[in-house]
Amino acid sequence: MSNAQLIHLIADRLRQAEASRQAVAPVRGEIALDDMTTAYAVQQRNVDTRVASGERIVGRKIGLTSRAVQKQLGVDQPDFGALFAGMAYGDAQPMPLTILIQPKVEAEIALVLEHDLVHEKHTFADILRASAYAVAALEVVDSRIEAWNIRFVDTVADNASSALFVLGSRPVKLSDVDLTDCAMTLSRDGTVLSRGDGAACLGNPLNAAVWLADRMVQLGTPLRAGDVVLTGALGPMVPVTEAGTFVTEIEGLGSVRAVFA
Repeated sequence: MSNAQLIHLIADRLRQAEASRQAVAPVRGEIALDDMTTAYAVQQRNVDTRVASGERIVGRKIGLTSRAVQKQLGVDQPDFGALFAGMAYGDAQPMPLTILIQPKVEAEIALVLEHDLVHEKHTFADILRASAYAVAALEVVDSRIEAWNIRFVDTVADNASSALFVLGSRPVKLSDVDLTDCAMTLSRDGTVLSRGDGAACLGNPLNAAVWLADRMVQLGTPLRAGDVVLTGALGPMVPVTEAGTFVTEIEGLGSVRAVFA
């Protein structure tokens, strides 16, 4: 089987898994553990398929921003996936659990860009200048791989295990929030299930944003004005096993709610 045929086969399998809500076996038996190129090619094929069907890309998510998770998966860098308009839900807007397989929720800081990021090498200053504002966000991750039995190539091929996301409605200029020391809590029914802060995301969420901006330019698809950037988890993910409301509070950015119906 040619590599092109393999990419087509795996992409179709993951797409069907998402459509049927039936997880499949890991793909790392077919994609070598260090074959990042093929894994991203699988992701891109499904992104292209969604765009061809009329879906709109609205930004990117950054995953694997925790050093502990990177070590667990045997990598030394984050990964990324595409965000589509159909993935976006409003604060407290009900999200049906029936469209998900094995969801988890994590709290993040999202950036919304005002300017394009097109340099070969970006700096903090470039990200600060290009960002219109930051908002609190909740990302709902979901794996099309059975039992979350993933390694780096599995999650990359699976669009970085992305599913849905919720943005808060309190935009804050980056000059008005401490992105490193901002404390985060993620709770359900008043019980705190996850804690963290901005430093949990590669030391500072802007480190993740710089990495993504550089990577997208390398691929010829730079981040553009209006894009949403989910910069990465501020604390441990929390499994979603039943209907209910998850609330994150991020110091300086307010709160946002993910409601599973």
